[in-house]
Formats: sequence, structure tokens, C-alpha cells
Amino acid sequence: MSRGWESKSVEEQQAQAAASKPEVKENSAEAAERKRKLQALEMQRERILSERTSSPHRRSALTYALADIEEKLAELGWTVHM
Repeated sequence: MSRGWESKSVEEQQAQAAASKPEVKENSAEAAERKRKLQALEMQRERILSERTSSPHRRSALTYALADIEEKLAELGWTVHM
């Protein structure tokens, strides 16, 4: 009789473990997507910071683009890396 209870307990544990695994995969996929977005935005930010121009119009456009990228980074929880 005790074997039956033990096997039911094991079955329940296995079912719970199987049910929780897809959530973990989704979370890791979400984390990977977030990391990819952060890296892409950081690269864009570095490119903008490295550009030099004497054109006031171009400089203004770069300033607005930088502000937009930094806003998106802040939404993803990014902080300045020094």
C-alpha cells in the first residue's frame, strides 16, 4: 500500500516539474530577447557617440537619436557601464 502512495507522489512531482519547465524556457527566451535588444541598442548608442560632424542639422539629429536610444535602454533597465 505504501508503494502506491510513493509512486503517486513521484508522479505528482514529475507532473509538476514538467508543467514548470515550459515557463522556464519562456523566461529564458524572454531574457535572451531582452539581452539581444540591450546589445543592439548599446551598439547604436556607441555608433552615435563616435560620430563627429560639423553640420548643425546632423548634430541635432544625432542628439535626438541618442536621447531616443537612451530612453529605450532605460526602459530595459540599462545603466551606464564605466
